[in-house]
Amino acid sequence: MKKIFSLAILLVACIAYGCKKEANLTVLKTASFGDGSSLSASANSVTLSKANDTTSVVTFSWPAVKYTIKASVTYTLQIDVPADTVGTNAWANAKKIVVGNDVLSKSYLGKDLNTLATDMGIAPGTEGTLVVRVQSYQDQYAYSKTVVLKVKPYQPIAIYPLLYIPGNYQGWSPGTAPTAAALKPKIYEGYVYMAPADNYYFKFTSAQDWDHINYGDAGAGAITTDGLAGGLLSPGPGYVQVSINLNTNTWSAVPTTWSILGDASPGGWNTDTQLTYDVAKEVWTVTCDMKKDGSFKFRANNNWVIDFGVNADGNLAYADSPVFGYDGSVQNITVPADGNYTITLDLHDPSNYNYKLKKN
Repeated sequence: MKKIFSLAILLVACIAYGCKKEANLTVLKTASFGDGSSLSASANSVTLSKANDTTSVVTFSWPAVKYTIKASVTYTLQIDVPADTVGTNAWANAKKIVVGNDVLSKSYLGKDLNTLATDMGIAPGTEGTLVVRVQSYQDQYAYSKTVVLKVKPYQPIAIYPLLYIPGNYQGWSPGTAPTAAALKPKIYEGYVYMAPADNYYFKFTSAQDWDHINYGDAGAGAITTDGLAGGLLSPGPGYVQVSINLNTNTWSAVPTTWSILGDASPGGWNTDTQLTYDVAKEVWTVTCDMKKDGSFKFRANNNWVIDFGVNADGNLAYADSPVFGYDGSVQNITVPADGNYTITLDLHDPSNYNYKLKKN
């Protein structure tokens, strides 16, 4: 009986051993974009401007990455500057744009690429380099080869609240009137040209008609919204800086002429070099010899009451202004090389005061 029992145990063990199958070893396959053509760009260099703000300027495209599991794949565009794509922290500072599940391309409008480029530290008006790659993810990450994109962004014009400045000088027509812009909250300022005439009255209106708010004279430098009030009176004709402060309900009008002064200019820091106003082009100009080893500013009425320099972005900005106050961060203007220049000061658009230096 004992032998029978032992044989039975041996038989069961043999059957169990014979039925045991070798376990299948699961190996995770590495996902990949494949060869070096995995990511492409429709352009390798883009110059941006207001004209292509709403136009597609570059499209990035890539093939689908095959994963073992048949499920959606999430693609993310990564964009960085070249210096941040190498080293132990490579791509750590990249802009990451989640494109979506199973989406295989990403297009940029001009305005969106402009914002991206300036956010990445490329200065407006200069060409910089961006490096782009695509990250895919399902149960693991995969990365495409990189492409390089040269981008030259531009400085977008700021949008400010506006008032309109109809007056006797232009036929009391709000629909065709110049504007004043609020460069600071509720403080509006702009420049208008008033030719010699019988009077120099004007008003500010909130719209390009007389059906909304219009601001007239309340006496003693104050304004009123009484539509029947008289107009505001400029001290005389010429190129007049006009302003209205809705915080204090006051206004001002100052006729101006413009000059440059500084050791880069012909008269140094002692004698103003006068600019001439071009009525048709609405700009002030002068042609003169300028020096690289020096600097200058634009100033009104040969005085340091209203004057322009440049801000940290290189844009024209008030250093002194009785309307907006003093800004100590504004710097003098320099020229790139010695030589004869045509210098232009353009103040006709209060949202975009600017200047040009053209070497002759």
